[in-house]
Amino acid sequence: MNVYTSDKIRNVVLLGHGGCGKTALVESMAYAVGMISRLRTVAEGGTISDYDKEEIKRQFSIQASTIPIEYDGVKINVIDTPGFFDFSGEVYEALSVADAAVIVISGKAGVETGTVRAFEFCKKYNIPCIAFITNVDDEHVNVMDIVGDLKDRYGKIIAPFHLPLREGGKFMGFVNVVKMEGRKYLDDGTYEEYEIPEGTEDALDECREELLEAVAETSEELMDKFFEGEAFTQEEVSQALRASVHDRSIIPVLIGAPVNSYGAQALLIAINKYFPSPLERIGVQFQGENTKLKEVYTATFDATRPVSAYIFKTIADPFVGKFSLVKVCNGVLKADSVLYNAERSVEEKVGKLYVLKGKEQIEVSELQAGDIGAIAKLAVSKTGDTLSTKTTPIIYEKAPMPVPYTFMRYVAKAKGDEDKVSAALKKLMDEDLTLKEVNDKANRQMLLYGLGEQHLDVVKSKLADRYKVEIDLIKPKVAYKETIRGTVEVQGKHKKQSGGHGQYGDVKMKFEPSGDLETPYIFEETVFGGAVPKNYFPAVEKGIAESCLKGPLAGYPVVGVKATLLDGSYHPVDSSEMAFKMAAILAFKKGIMDAKPVLLEPIVSLKVTVFDQNTGDVMGDLNKRRGRVLGMNPIGDGKQEIVADIPLANLLGYATDLRSMTGGSGEYAYEFNRYEVCPSDVQQKILEESAKENE
Repeated sequence: MNVYTSDKIRNVVLLGHGGCGKTALVESMAYAVGMISRLRTVAEGGTISDYDKEEIKRQFSIQASTIPIEYDGVKINVIDTPGFFDFSGEVYEALSVADAAVIVISGKAGVETGTVRAFEFCKKYNIPCIAFITNVDDEHVNVMDIVGDLKDRYGKIIAPFHLPLREGGKFMGFVNVVKMEGRKYLDDGTYEEYEIPEGTEDALDECREELLEAVAETSEELMDKFFEGEAFTQEEVSQALRASVHDRSIIPVLIGAPVNSYGAQALLIAINKYFPSPLERIGVQFQGENTKLKEVYTATFDATRPVSAYIFKTIADPFVGKFSLVKVCNGVLKADSVLYNAERSVEEKVGKLYVLKGKEQIEVSELQAGDIGAIAKLAVSKTGDTLSTKTTPIIYEKAPMPVPYTFMRYVAKAKGDEDKVSAALKKLMDEDLTLKEVNDKANRQMLLYGLGEQHLDVVKSKLADRYKVEIDLIKPKVAYKETIRGTVEVQGKHKKQSGGHGQYGDVKMKFEPSGDLETPYIFEETVFGGAVPKNYFPAVEKGIAESCLKGPLAGYPVVGVKATLLDGSYHPVDSSEMAFKMAAILAFKKGIMDAKPVLLEPIVSLKVTVFDQNTGDVMGDLNKRRGRVLGMNPIGDGKQEIVADIPLANLLGYATDLRSMTGGSGEYAYEFNRYEVCPSDVQQKILEESAKENE
């Protein structure tokens, strides 16, 4: 593959709802330039961008993949992303290095939740975009209805560049509104000029007029020309539209049918013509710090500056090996060089450089500023790290990532596989920053956090397929706690005689609420007259401390207890630290059960973001989950933020239910707030479940 300079590079991310046709479009683009000899469908498997076993099995994209397409002297780095929200971490990684986006819209389904989210992403990150409507060969697809929906949502910036041509109701080409010329598709997906048929004038004139108005608004000179009725030259139109796409004042709409290779060539031309190179991208994409000079450092994609590159993704396949995908932010990245990771204070040997084409690796000698490629087998560096020179050490700000809130307990199927599972999970977590493993020591369980149940199910499959270790995903134990609401005085006596020295420890203790649910226990002693020698006080406290780890009510940690040693007795020969510790444990068990024990449940502060029309359903559902809605805040774009307090136990499975209620548009986040006493009916149910588990 040729080496391309910054001005000849286009970094384009494909966005859209799951199943809208992104992967089919990549396949069609690759076919249009002769990269592949035949088109494959997602159902058939083996497409250029969905190469992972899980993707082939499930027939949808799970990870972002890069496809470098060389077209007309330009290298287009296409990044195909998953449309399902459980894998949106991949989308965030791709967005961090993209200079433009193609938002793919299914002609059959129209504007979906994933479409809206794609537009939101582009607005948030100031990314120029083109909308591409698929399936236009279907006689039931009405392109103008979809364009109308887009205009209702986003206004005049939506500009159809192509209108469909039909003959006898059958799709056969399109009208190029910019050039006012007809195009008829040939069997191989290319097209030839075609006279615009009668009957399309009204829609065409309206689109053309809006386009010319947009062109006129780009400069005073063109505005004067427009009002004087002078025709714009084709060069003026092209330059004005390019500038308008760059600053997002226009979003072109193109059409096609990728499964028939219709539209791919026209899209490639539009990408080349209208999308910015890394040098032309408006706004700052990478900013960080020069750690040597302690000053702000901004990437300019200038090949003459010292090299720096941002690692935006890691692939850690046991068969292919580890690849760190990078975007070169400045300078020229060369094979067989040494770079410096300022964040980890280590030098990294860059051996071979690659351009990844799906699962295929193409070796290259260098990558110019703005280009995307891969480095094999970096020893220390991870996703989000920066590689630079030691003389100009740079750390770029890390790309934001979605926070995983869905969690399940995992258990290794085979005894003794725990270490293997943990090692394999660490490799998957290197690849996927939205996957987290948490050791919940208090409840003696290992937890797996992800973006949804489907995400965790894919992780389970990858562990079995790639690393040959199997796990079960089961309902997690919620981190309940135990405390008391009453005050009692109890005796704990440990007495044992078995020949020789016996064991004797006797304590009288008072247990009462401490008022501090953050601390397991407070220990005091008020012993007079040496009834219990002072040297046994630590042993008594140790017995209390151990008992708090697993309470007598349901086996959960105990908090908020004040334990006071009042009195006791000892034996000069048989008493020992162990005996007094055991006496304290006996007193604790009896005392807690007599002091009105209750379970405490974790309460989280929840924020749910939904469209206005979904607020009723979501609030009703939160009430069923024992949530207390505290308020609603309008946040613009027809959305509301619902704020509520809710028991953590009632959020299990919430990601799936919220998506179902809102058509995938709802989002939520939560953080721990406090512990509260469980209602009696809830406590009874938890105690019954705990008793069953113990059996």
